[in-house]
Amino acid sequence: MTQVTDVRPAAAGAETAALSSPAPLMPSPDFGPTDWARGWVVTAFLTTITAITRFLFLNYPTDLHTPVFDEKHYAPQGWQVLTGGGVEDNPGYGLVVHPPVGKQMIAIGEAIFGYSPWGWRFTAAVSGTLIVLLTIRIVRRMTRSTLIGAFAGILLICDGLTFVSSRIGMLDIFQALFVVAAFGCLVVDRDDIRARIALVAAEGRIDDSEYGPRFGVRWWRFGAGILLGLACGTKWSGAYWIIAFTALSLAFDLSARRGYRVRRPWAGTAVRDLGPTVYAMCVIPVLVYLASFWGWFASETSYDRYAVGVRVGRGGDFSWVPSALRGLWYYGGEVLTFHEGLTNSAGNHHPWESKPWTWFMGLRPMLYYYADSNITECGQPNCVKAVMAIGTPALWWVCFPMLVWAIWRSAVRRDWRYAAVLVGYLAGILPWFLDLDRQMYFFYAVPLAPFLAMGVALALGDILGHAPPSGRRLSGAPGWQSFLPRSERQGLGLLLVCLYLALVIANFIWLWPILTGMPITQGSWHDHLWLPSWR
Repeated sequence: MTQVTDVRPAAAGAETAALSSPAPLMPSPDFGPTDWARGWVVTAFLTTITAITRFLFLNYPTDLHTPVFDEKHYAPQGWQVLTGGGVEDNPGYGLVVHPPVGKQMIAIGEAIFGYSPWGWRFTAAVSGTLIVLLTIRIVRRMTRSTLIGAFAGILLICDGLTFVSSRIGMLDIFQALFVVAAFGCLVVDRDDIRARIALVAAEGRIDDSEYGPRFGVRWWRFGAGILLGLACGTKWSGAYWIIAFTALSLAFDLSARRGYRVRRPWAGTAVRDLGPTVYAMCVIPVLVYLASFWGWFASETSYDRYAVGVRVGRGGDFSWVPSALRGLWYYGGEVLTFHEGLTNSAGNHHPWESKPWTWFMGLRPMLYYYADSNITECGQPNCVKAVMAIGTPALWWVCFPMLVWAIWRSAVRRDWRYAAVLVGYLAGILPWFLDLDRQMYFFYAVPLAPFLAMGVALALGDILGHAPPSGRRLSGAPGWQSFLPRSERQGLGLLLVCLYLALVIANFIWLWPILTGMPITQGSWHDHLWLPSWR
């Protein structure tokens, strides 16, 4: 027989009887963290540290005061967006191969600081700072712990890949910002719908329909759709998160309906949630993506704007589609053809190319800048300046243990927090295994870094453990903790967490010279290249 908690009033002088229940009849009324002031103090402090690291000497280095690496594509395109009516054509490099949102973001900085290093890197630094802020708040909300949120923030501050990507005028940091922000919106939406259905349950209306209640307008989910549209408007790979986050949102809805004992939760999710979710998470992103081409639609000279009647026939099965949309479709087809041609089998090789199986641990970083001629600032005749996008090993090399732990927690303990992080992380890496012949680079993994930091922070929270009553162990505490007294268990967990965070910080400080282009000796440069694949 199932035991339930007895909450009847106790007689005078007697304690309330309480029996343990193997599963509560309703979820606990917990809809978000409550330490508002402390949460924002910690967030503001860590965000300030992030901003200092991202903006310090942001205008350095340059290639004789010109952009470095792929900034040479995007900085001029951003300037063209700013000065050319919202259209980039980049005639020096041929076809524009990415949607316009990332270039529009760069143009914002160039509008403030002009065509200068500060101009084409400013919004990247802002985005990198905001990603850390969002990661802190997301993990804090998922765990109801400001401390564990702070762990995630510290890890991401010290991630070399995120750091370098925040200080260069390229696109990936913008996509990472939009993806993480969309993920955060869904986490808040999860709390919001649980608060709504809890109110319905408290009012005794949960059985009014076998499908459960309608959730009404969900602005956080709508915001996630807008942000996913911006992610796709930066790079097409944002579509992977549209699919993944749509499934995640539906899973949250199903879990809420099952948790509050809706009679037909699966049918309720299909009837009540599927349509609005597809609208918010699929239709809205498409509309936002199309809107991002406003300059292309408005211009008389944008690439392929008038392809219909010139490169595309006016008739056919799709003649009813407006010519502007058909022109954009043709333009997208040319972009796709361009990308499909960037394959190893076609002879396209890059010295710093990498494949997705190396991204898990950052085994093949990306060299953005290198100079060793006429550099003497290191105190020796021959010095080196280099900027290498490399994931901090102390963080990235624990990726596989984190993934194994996250899968176990998700599958065995039904821990939704790890499952959500896995969805975000795997959506950013698994699709790249579908076409391994394509040319790829480690900076494609920038959106993975926040989810890696989230997963490791959750694991650190498990190591830190809980403070159960004497003689009892909470179900969330790792098994090894049950063999130690409570005070020693907490102390050991705290020691392990502090040592690990100190290791990550020290590793980041060690890498600082090759993340920022500081002049170092040839010997120091080689000392920083730990693996043969880093050379």
